[in-house]
Amino acid sequence: MTKIGIILGSTRPGRNGEAVAKWVTEIASRRTDAEFELVDLADYPLPHLDEPMSAAWGNYQNDHTKAWSAKISEFDGFVFVTPEYNHSTSGVLKNALDYLYAEWNNKAAAFVSYGGVGGARAVEHLRLIASELQLATVRAQVAISLLTEFKDFREFTPSDYLEPQVDTMLDQLVAWSKALAPLHAAPATADADEVEETVAA
Repeated sequence: MTKIGIILGSTRPGRNGEAVAKWVTEIASRRTDAEFELVDLADYPLPHLDEPMSAAWGNYQNDHTKAWSAKISEFDGFVFVTPEYNHSTSGVLKNALDYLYAEWNNKAAAFVSYGGVGGARAVEHLRLIASELQLATVRAQVAISLLTEFKDFREFTPSDYLEPQVDTMLDQLVAWSKALAPLHAAPATADADEVEETVAA
């Protein structure tokens, strides 16, 4: 069975993302074409990237990296639930992405974002990052306005029109995850020049 990780990309106290991620997970749980699991970055505390070697080598030294690698390796695709901070994603999600490489390769990704303009600018940055990690991003995404979908900017009260958007996004994500499964059975590696450049940096 195709397995999808729904990654909660904020660890901020009082975060709005927790309600959003649980809402997405609840909608996803009604489906029978894949298994879905909520992955909370708060449960995988990763310091600022502290591995001595590039993630492209896959030679992890730290237990926190190995635990994160093992979890991400379980999945065929991902839904990233992201806030928008300063026209981009959260630092904690960027850091979590940077820790790994082959574990992301040749898998599919979708995005649910929230913020003043629906978090759209955060997703634009994430699409660029995903491309470098060889994550194939689906077109459909869910952009949630902090102004209209959160009572007093805190209580998540999603409008009915958003749920079909989640279903469309998941339709694309599951289809792409299934199609890419044969490719990520044998993880890709970075080419030698790329790895040397990253290590030298």
